[in-house]
Amino acid sequence: MGSSDSKLNFRKAVIQLTTKTQPVEATEDAFWDQFWSDTTITVQDVFALVPAAEIRAVREESPSNLATLCYKAVEKLVQGAESGCPTEKEKQVVLNCTRILSRILPYIFEDQDWRGFFWSTVPGAGHAGADELDDDDGARPLAESLLLAIADLLFCPDFTVHSHKRGPDSIESMQSLDSFNWIYICTWAELLRLLLTCFSEAMYLPPSTDNSVLNPWVTFFCSTENRHALPLFTSLLNVVCAYDPVGYGIPYNHLLFSDYREQLVEQAVQILIVTLEHDGGPAGPENLFVNYLSRIHREEDFDFVLKGLARLLTNPLTQTYLPNSTKKIQFHQELLVLFWKLCDFNKKFLFFVLKSSDVLDVLVPILYYLNDARADQSRVGLMHIGVFILLLLSGERNFGVRLNKPYSLHVPMDIPVFTGTHADLLIVVFHKIITTGHQRLQPLFDCLLTIIVNVSPYLKSLSMVAANKLLHLLEAFSTSWFLFSVAQNHHLVFFLLEAFNNIIQYQFDGNCSLVYAIIRKRNVFHQLANLPSDPASIQKALQRKKKSPDVISRTSSQETVSMEGSHPAAPAEPGTLKASLVAIPGIDKLTEKSQVSEDGTMVSVPKADSPHTACSDQSAAAATSDTESNSGRDNEVSPFLLYILSWKCKLPLQTIMRLLQVLVPQVEKICIDKGLTDESEILKFLQHGTLVGLLPVPHPILIRKYQANAGTAMWFRTYMWGVVYLRNVDPPIWYDTDVRLFEIQRM
Repeated sequence: MGSSDSKLNFRKAVIQLTTKTQPVEATEDAFWDQFWSDTTITVQDVFALVPAAEIRAVREESPSNLATLCYKAVEKLVQGAESGCPTEKEKQVVLNCTRILSRILPYIFEDQDWRGFFWSTVPGAGHAGADELDDDDGARPLAESLLLAIADLLFCPDFTVHSHKRGPDSIESMQSLDSFNWIYICTWAELLRLLLTCFSEAMYLPPSTDNSVLNPWVTFFCSTENRHALPLFTSLLNVVCAYDPVGYGIPYNHLLFSDYREQLVEQAVQILIVTLEHDGGPAGPENLFVNYLSRIHREEDFDFVLKGLARLLTNPLTQTYLPNSTKKIQFHQELLVLFWKLCDFNKKFLFFVLKSSDVLDVLVPILYYLNDARADQSRVGLMHIGVFILLLLSGERNFGVRLNKPYSLHVPMDIPVFTGTHADLLIVVFHKIITTGHQRLQPLFDCLLTIIVNVSPYLKSLSMVAANKLLHLLEAFSTSWFLFSVAQNHHLVFFLLEAFNNIIQYQFDGNCSLVYAIIRKRNVFHQLANLPSDPASIQKALQRKKKSPDVISRTSSQETVSMEGSHPAAPAEPGTLKASLVAIPGIDKLTEKSQVSEDGTMVSVPKADSPHTACSDQSAAAATSDTESNSGRDNEVSPFLLYILSWKCKLPLQTIMRLLQVLVPQVEKICIDKGLTDESEILKFLQHGTLVGLLPVPHPILIRKYQANAGTAMWFRTYMWGVVYLRNVDPPIWYDTDVRLFEIQRM
């Protein structure tokens, strides 16, 4: 009964606030205390009893009352932080104020006129009828007071952390603070939710590639003004990396006991990725979180972080004999962004990851997520972040070397069964994405093939399955209609040929399966060498496109039985929400070319030397016009012909043609002489063959390393906040507010 009375009283207070046309004085404590004095109101109650329409109505019709409510709630948090919340009543007041501010802040941010309100020292300044609640000129802006209060409350003895001594009043004595119990965990999660809501002002600004525009909330919180910055950063990282969702491994334990820590870990990783987004750079203010992250250097710390992230990323892949008996976490997208930030800001961590086979503990779950999400348009952002991470890793030689480790795990992926290495796994998954993924993944094809090119010089022995997949991709991409239909499509052929050349030139001895596959599909290379370039043939090829619009997904490669326990990748359920994303830059903007010199060092390659930028701006522009309608008219197709000829003459076919010229007669002869029809015998012959002195001089290894730019920074911002928006549904913090950074669409 008491609970329903409390909700009724709280609802009455909300109605009073929305119906009062006259400002309520800040000194009328009896009125304002109705909002936070009750002990039984939950965060779900606050979101249900304070409807969006009423918050907007108060904002428009009684701005002074909304300003006062915010000011009084912040004031209570400040008082709680200063007093240390010694009584249960004070703790409840702090929690209720936390919930009310989490509910109201998004509606402050969505109105441009209100956005500066929390950064004013006089609450409600500029709003009609607002009272001057604080006339102290030296007072902090409301936002700063709020952020500092939250930081203090996160380390409040006997409220959010254990204490051995009462009331520590200096940062040094924070050493005495002990670990959490479940009540403290829930309180931390609520305070972190409010902190995340404060940072979410970024959602209400339109996309911009101007990286000098910093989030003022994050900038202040991660500055030297926050005395808790270091303990808070280390606590958040520890909370995430120490979490083990399986625990002692008791089957179905997650159904028997509430795991309060999971929500805290989820909030912690979201706070980390949001605060690490902005690096002030040389000119801007220093972001202490970025600074601390970049300065981690002890191997045991790297090991703790990497093992923690790998354990959590691998968690959804675990197979057990009892269905659904282990807990499966859902925040892998945030973990991938955090891993990306670690590699991006701390190069020592990146080198540590690549130093041992531990990198494969991150690679396998990423490939699993990519394969699983390939048919689901609502998870296109997950596809991008996974590919970006692999692109970043592939720029380092050690990554290619690590891929040669045999793959012996039994992760249930919907891919053909094969026996081979992690390189085979990567190629087979990439092939599956390209041939059976949805249309919106096409911009990623360049990235996927760039990764294969980057690692190709180090791949010692591809399996027959992976070799056939690569040849199938070349076959699909080199059909004349595909090459002629879109101006940039020939890049895909260039990438594949470059990968083949790298393997032949640098790893010929162990790759008899690939050499055999090339010999079997030699007609594909001959067709490429004799690609038609006359108007009649081009028109004929484009006409063929209309009859068979999707040759890539017509898997002429032999699909075999999928791995045991796997399920086909499924599209999104109807009604699924997804956040829109800005377009990613082209591969030439995403990467920077480096040449590997003889001593193993990287030398930057000027952009003008690229073998792919073979056409003038004029002919490229002509190529992107509607070739189907132009191809029948000689006077209009001629610039397009020039464009085709400009890259056709640069196809890197010399090495493969020389290989075919030498080996095809030998293979044919041995088959005739010995009457061979057995594939294994031919492979054995190729295995012991050599092309030393017969191939062209090995070309220098070219690596395309990921490089940050304004376009990818903008992509990361929209992706990250889109994930945070969609993951916070209980309570639905931002649902139905007017976000502008992205659009929310229903599938």
